[in-house]
Amino acid sequence: MKSLLVVDVQNDFCPGGSLAVKDGDRVVPFINSLRKSFPLTVFTRDCHPPGHSSFASSNPGAKVGDVIRLNGGEQVMWPDHCVRDTPGADFHPGLVVLPSDPVFFKGELKDVDSYSAFLDNDRSHETGLRAFLKEQRVTDVFVVGLATDYCVKFTVLDALGMGFTTHVYRAGCRAVNLKPGDEEGAYREMTGAGAELIE
Repeated sequence: MKSLLVVDVQNDFCPGGSLAVKDGDRVVPFINSLRKSFPLTVFTRDCHPPGHSSFASSNPGAKVGDVIRLNGGEQVMWPDHCVRDTPGADFHPGLVVLPSDPVFFKGELKDVDSYSAFLDNDRSHETGLRAFLKEQRVTDVFVVGLATDYCVKFTVLDALGMGFTTHVYRAGCRAVNLKPGDEEGAYREMTGAGAELIE
């Protein structure tokens, strides 16, 4: 079976949000149009506790965009975003999410970030998405969402590593581009690992 996997299309990642991705809201109509092509649509939500370790505000002297050593690894410093129970953590209001759609939460642990929809960045905590997709006998995942160079990329790489045939709809993704070229570099990394890029 194939599944559409919608990554973090939330208010804080769309224009007007605290970590807005350029044109992030423009993926919404495209994603909505894909639903009819898939028997299963799964959503993820970034959901951080207040004072999350990835927030620049939680690390004295750090600025947004800095990369620091944190808990044994490198961590990009982000503005406070997708804090649980805040409007910024909600799905974009135009995104079609049905009551029956499965939603998986990521980034819930205070001391570790979670880019991938499957695993936290320290690789020690799973969201439950892998087990769910296997239970549903999903073989192919088609990934869309925000942002191409972070959560989409790491979701795709993990999906491939877990044995899913993985596809990425370019029209359904937008990038942060902290550095010029990050978006194209992410696509090269994904396709180099075996993902199909659907133009």
